[in-house]
Amino acid sequence: MTSSQRALSGTAFATLLLVALMMAGNHVAARLAFNHGVDVATAVAFRSLATALVVSALLLLQRQAVRTSPRQRRFLLLIGLLIGVQSLCLYSAVARLPVALALLAFNTYPLSAALWDRLLYQHRPERAVLVAMPFILAGLALALDVLGAASGLGALGQWGRIGAGVAFALGASASFGLAMILTQREVNGLDSRLRTASTMTITGLVALAAVAGQGGFALPQALPGWWGLGALMFLYGTAFTIMFTVLPRLGVAGNLAIMNVEPVFALGLAWVILGQSIALVQVGGAFLVVACVMVLGLRRR
Repeated sequence: MTSSQRALSGTAFATLLLVALMMAGNHVAARLAFNHGVDVATAVAFRSLATALVVSALLLLQRQAVRTSPRQRRFLLLIGLLIGVQSLCLYSAVARLPVALALLAFNTYPLSAALWDRLLYQHRPERAVLVAMPFILAGLALALDVLGAASGLGALGQWGRIGAGVAFALGASASFGLAMILTQREVNGLDSRLRTASTMTITGLVALAAVAGQGGFALPQALPGWWGLGALMFLYGTAFTIMFTVLPRLGVAGNLAIMNVEPVFALGLAWVILGQSIALVQVGGAFLVVACVMVLGLRRR
């Protein structure tokens, strides 16, 4: 039985859920920071560069040999730029939408990845992806209330309110889907810690360029903003460190889709911390999207 088919231990399952909870908390903390003066570029720069420092320090402490070909270096640069775009787009969506809905729209990235794989490498999508696609889209439509029935605004009014946020979330999905395919096809053999350090460094530099373009950092204007900025750095950096140091030892390959419960955690955290809530029918759509994405990720191949 392969690692993707092997039953998870209780420790591995709990660790996966913990990482999903921390990633959800990172986005809720980001929205808290945005509500108190921080902008997207500042948040991404702080978060990415702090994570890059931690992962790079781990590489140095473990004396990890770094060997890459010129082709791999070019693709590492491209992947880092794509993740930089994804990070800016996703935080922009979080700043404009209820956190859970921003994450749900972003969680269409398996469909984006399948499309990029078809376009770039002529790989036909698996039947499971094609079957799941209409269910994911239907669930997303319910969650976003695209017709404006739950909000009472009507379709035009609802899209006037959510349109920009949804566009940013889908942009993040497209960027991340492409980064996933390039990672799988072009740099899969490289050490994951090296890939992470490279990606976070480039993402941080992209964010710093955005900060420079807007005239400098936008720092919190009140204490809750500082708490949000500090929490998003801690939660994101800790989650990534666990993903690339602890999870490989626990044998979770093929089961990482469990972390797609992140929007569900975000739904609860955003309600408690930010007072965000959505209609019952939107909750149902959210659970449909999460269920489909998890089934895709956990299927045997």
